[in-house]
Amino acid sequence: MSTGTPAPAGPVAGRLSFLDRFLAVWILVAMAAGLGLGRLVPGLGDALAKVTVTGVSLPIALGLLVMMYPVLAKVRYDRLGTVTRDRRLLVPSLVLNWIVGPALMFALAWMFLPDLPEYRTGLIIVGLARCIAMVVIWNDLACGDREAAAVLVALNSVFQVLAFSLLGWFYLSVLPGLLGLEQAALDVSVWEIARSVLIFLGIPLLAGFLTRRLGEKAKGRVWYETKLIPRIGPFALYGLLFTIVVLFALQGDAITSKPLDVVRIALPLLVYFAVMWAGSMAVGRAVGLDHPKATTLAFTAAGNNFELAIAVAVATFGATSGQALAGVVGPLIEVPVLIGLVYVALAARRFFPRPTPTAGPAAAPEGSARV
Repeated sequence: MSTGTPAPAGPVAGRLSFLDRFLAVWILVAMAAGLGLGRLVPGLGDALAKVTVTGVSLPIALGLLVMMYPVLAKVRYDRLGTVTRDRRLLVPSLVLNWIVGPALMFALAWMFLPDLPEYRTGLIIVGLARCIAMVVIWNDLACGDREAAAVLVALNSVFQVLAFSLLGWFYLSVLPGLLGLEQAALDVSVWEIARSVLIFLGIPLLAGFLTRRLGEKAKGRVWYETKLIPRIGPFALYGLLFTIVVLFALQGDAITSKPLDVVRIALPLLVYFAVMWAGSMAVGRAVGLDHPKATTLAFTAAGNNFELAIAVAVATFGATSGQALAGVVGPLIEVPVLIGLVYVALAARRFFPRPTPTAGPAAAPEGSARV
């Protein structure tokens, strides 16, 4: 991913590095490679899944940590105080993530899959798992506000620990019962959620914070942002592509052997991502956020923590269950859709006022590729 060095003005694609410009291609290739490996190499999925971390394959866990570390190392932690005081950002984020998002996924799951209870339950679980991982990549590619993303991801993490099990009980048991619909159950402990959050967010967050703190103390901010960050930055892309390959290799057989089921699961997901992202972007513009913060609001609201959703579905219903398949289809749809929305977000900058020096992104000037 690119270094953050300012680039000449011009079309969006022309301002991106070679890696960034063809990111959608690399991601599609990684997805195809993973699906092909999972289908063509017997036993590969079982081998990759033998060692797990909080129910997630160890190779995926390592890929996620490598993916998130460079982006979190770019965050200017001394500016987080400004973000936490911005109620125009925090309040809409909480409402969109923990009220609108789960309710929308519940409604779409019942609308599109009334006759497929396993897939419906899996989709509802995906809707409850708010994004704390890959969203930092999409946000950075779309020139969102890194400091705002760090705060919202941390906020989602806290709410995930506190609210996931409660919301699962409400949307799978209580609300269907009140509406006269079929009920389900979700057996997952608060500790399991907390452990997932601590590993997939806590470790790269601490590593990123210490890297900036020690690097700036030793060499200064200019050296840190012009010398060190360009060296570690590309590893975010490498980690992302590796994670995608392993993820789809694990579930390649399940996905390719049930194409019609995948299509039925994909339709409500497509509607969900489009509505959540566009609606959140509109909310950000309506409440007066600049483009970087509105972009961050949109991606953190639209993204989902598919690692957690898959882990919960596998632990509760089994690896071969319909609930687990619905969780796997989540990133199958989310990855290409959100990378497409990165380009939409970049093109939408013209509809927003320019950020002020204190409220804008903490990275390079507008027009530079920052990841």
